[in-house]
This record gives sequence, structure tokens and C-alpha cells, in this order.
Amino acid sequence: MISLRDIVAAKREAPRLRVSSEGGPVRDFTAALRSGAAPRVIAEFKRASPSAGPISAGADPAELARAYEGAGAAAISVLTDPRFFDGSPEHLRAARAATSLPALRKDFLLDPEEVAVSRALGADAVLLIVAILERRLLEEMLAAAREAGVAALVETHDEAECDRALEDGAAIVGVNNRDLGTMRVDLAVFERLRPRIPRSILVVAESGVRTSEDALRLTRAGADALLVGETLMRATDPGAALRALRPSPRAAMPEGGRKP
Repeated sequence: MISLRDIVAAKREAPRLRVSSEGGPVRDFTAALRSGAAPRVIAEFKRASPSAGPISAGADPAELARAYEGAGAAAISVLTDPRFFDGSPEHLRAARAATSLPALRKDFLLDPEEVAVSRALGADAVLLIVAILERRLLEEMLAAAREAGVAALVETHDEAECDRALEDGAAIVGVNNRDLGTMRVDLAVFERLRPRIPRSILVVAESGVRTSEDALRLTRAGADALLVGETLMRATDPGAALRALRPSPRAAMPEGGRKP
């Protein structure tokens, strides 16, 4: 099984991507995750993953992005890593150009320069993974995101990572329900970590959303948005699959009746 350490080692050895063009006006990723009825979905484009292997070989990023937008996605996420996810920076360009949705570049970013490159590719937000970024580097990456004018989704997996994300100033915290060591998914991870995060911080539940019941469970637990990839990419009709995930706004009210 491919480990996170293997992926990071490969990324460090890969040639740095250079982009000379500009990404155009930034779309407001944060506002998109605060607008509209819950659950807001960040719909993901990925052809493969280390845990699942091939998912949807040859899928068209522009076509999927349009389907996601038509089905009510709040934003799109695009994997750009070629080795482990069969991704490409061009997938990000194509998906974003096909819609008016803000786009998240999902990759293993390890250098502040890569944040600027992401913006040049058209990204409106970047993924920063606490597990692979030492404290000083995470602070630098967050500063680079602010300088580039893009949002940063700071991904966490446990209490210590969650606390560090908040201490370093994350405005959007992702809680990944997948254990990156075992690849096991447990939605209880989100339910355990959500109370640690102030209501002023946007919180995204990542991984493991396969049914409307999963979506409802996480939304009621306080997720502002859900990041969903494999379930949609495996569907014959990804747009219909996205619509089917979304419970009614009343059903999605979190416990206690507060809007997420």
C-alpha cells in the first residue's frame, strides 16, 4: 500500500512546475462555502487515488465540472498530481474555465512558491495538509496564500493537527475522516474533532461521504461543507449522484437547530 510518506517523497523529487500566465480574477471560495442551503458540496474531480486505484480513467474535467455546477455544487476540487491521482494542472484549468465556481487545487504542496503557481493555474483555493507541513512551513504557506489572494483549506486528521491549524491562523479547517496510515475511513473522526473548532471557522468534512445519510450525519454534526470525490466520480451520472447526496435543508439542520 502506498503511504503518505511515499507520496511526499515522490513530490519532493519531482521537477517544480513553472507557470508564467496569470490565473485571472479570484473567485471567492470562502463565500461559496457560506452561501446557500446546507450541505454545501465541494465536488471533486479525480481519475484515481492511492487508496482506490483507477476510479474514472479518461474522465473529462470540463464535462464533470459543468455537471457539478448544474447539480448545485458550491465549489470544485481538482487533483493535479499525475503520479498518484492521474491528475494534471491542465485538469484544473479546464474544470475552472468550464464553470463559474471557485476551484480548489488539491495536491501535496510543500513550498510557498507552489501557492503562487496554483494561483497562476487558476486556483481560488489551495489544500494545505498539516501532516506534511512543519509548523514554520505551515505558517509560511498560509502567508503565501494570503499574499496570493487565495483561500487555504487546512486539512487535519486528529486533535493535535486540528489545534495546530487553529493556532497558525487557519480560517477554513478540513477534517479528513481517512486515516492516512491505514486508509480506513470513519465519520466519527469528524464528530470527535468538530467541537474543538470555533463556530467562526469554516469546517469541511472530507472523505467517506457515500450516501445521503452520510451527508446528513456530517451536516448535523456541524459541517459547513462536504468534500466529495470518489462517490461522484464512480457514478454513471455524477450530477444526479450529487443531487441525491443532498438532504432537504430542514433535515440538514445541525443538532440544536443552529444553522451550520
